[in-house]
Amino acid sequence: MGALALSFAPLLPASALIVAGGAVQAQEIGTVQSAILTLDPDRLFTGTLVGQRLIAQYEAERDRLIASNRELEAELRAEEQALTDARADMTPKQFRTMADAFDAKVRSIRQENERKARDLERGREIAPLSLMRMAEPVLVQVMRERGGSLILDNRQVLLRADAIDITDLAIARVDAAVGDGSDMATEEGADALPEIDAPDGEDSDNPSGADTSGGNPADE
Repeated sequence: MGALALSFAPLLPASALIVAGGAVQAQEIGTVQSAILTLDPDRLFTGTLVGQRLIAQYEAERDRLIASNRELEAELRAEEQALTDARADMTPKQFRTMADAFDAKVRSIRQENERKARDLERGREIAPLSLMRMAEPVLVQVMRERGGSLILDNRQVLLRADAIDITDLAIARVDAAVGDGSDMATEEGADALPEIDAPDGEDSDNPSGADTSGGNPADE
């Protein structure tokens, strides 16, 4: 991630897992200086206004997809029943033609719904990563202010002093920089988050579970 060194390795050397109290020095009141800092990426996402808006957006889109799938399922069942009821008035060839067309329609709807579900889940998965990339300049600045040379994912740290956790400060800085990001463009079902400029010119599968298989009336 450019100038920022973030560690998300599942296993860290024992020397990196235990952050000794002596590594943290209070050089000024309210300012903790440490070469090693920690961050909770999950809390950064859920705690920022941007992350909260994206979570709410995902949940609303998921609920809309579930409702749409339920409506489609009811319509397909009604159409299937109507076709079955009309079977007595058709020749076998006519019924087979209509049944095949209905089956193709069901398959098409199911594939489209699966695509929508995949796109929705992909947007949910990449949103925290996009936010982390956007927040990199903020994290770099905080790291420099604290005299740090490394930021670790605190979920992978066995013991640490709370004073070296910069998550709350990062949340406040990101909120101040972009708010909830509601004026940002939407791309591929997830908000395209812009990068925050470094201060002072520094560089920096189907969620509903709805069954749209329908079945082919010709098989009855």
